[in-house]
Amino acid sequence: MILVSAVLVFANQEDRDKAVELTADIQMATRTEEEGCETYCFAADPSEPNHIQVYERWDSEEALETHFAHPTYARMVKALGSCNIVESRNRMYAVSNDQSVYHDDGSPRSVPFFGD
Repeated sequence: MILVSAVLVFANQEDRDKAVELTADIQMATRTEEEGCETYCFAADPSEPNHIQVYERWDSEEALETHFAHPTYARMVKALGSCNIVESRNRMYAVSNDQSVYHDDGSPRSVPFFGD
């Protein structure tokens, strides 16, 4: 599994809000049209009025690579390019192990998280 996490910083809240509005249908199209896309969300940060938090989940490296050639990706680049982004901080992670944050009884796991 591949996770993408990013923060997009806009010149102001109006530009951020425009980006959220312009990309909502593109996000849904990515989720429904692209094989291997498990999660694709560009959401307004409630604590930073000019930030969008990005969270993506892809089932493989190949799915993410294919995304970069898909028309929805081109639409997203174009839409965001019209919204005065002043900074983008982004990372991708290859996940080889995952589990629930909580035990069956609802209590949170403790360190080591993957050892119990």
